[in-house]
Amino acid sequence: MGSEIKSLFLHEKPVGVMLSLKDNESMYASVISKEIDCTYTHTLKILDQLHEYGLVEFEKKGRIKEVKLTPNGDDIAHELEGVVRQLEKTESRKEEEPEVDEEEKETE
Repeated sequence: MGSEIKSLFLHEKPVGVMLSLKDNESMYASVISKEIDCTYTHTLKILDQLHEYGLVEFEKKGRIKEVKLTPNGDDIAHELEGVVRQLEKTESRKEEEPEVDEEEKETE
């Protein structure tokens, strides 16, 4: 697997796009961009990349395109949801830990 697709999913906005689509049958790009707090242009760029990898598909309805996950995209979105949940747990554990002073570290 190329590093290009890995770097795509290690960014907040592409993950946000996938998770937004996971919870909905189909959506408009403008709705996705509002949901993930991203510009419409950047959202379209992300969607085009996801389409190139076969993770989303577009369905034209008049002048508007609806976006939905492909079966493979749906699988990946579910996996991403699990990863995000684990990362959030890890982050909350870190926040709960008392900070250790640098001097205390040296004496241990």
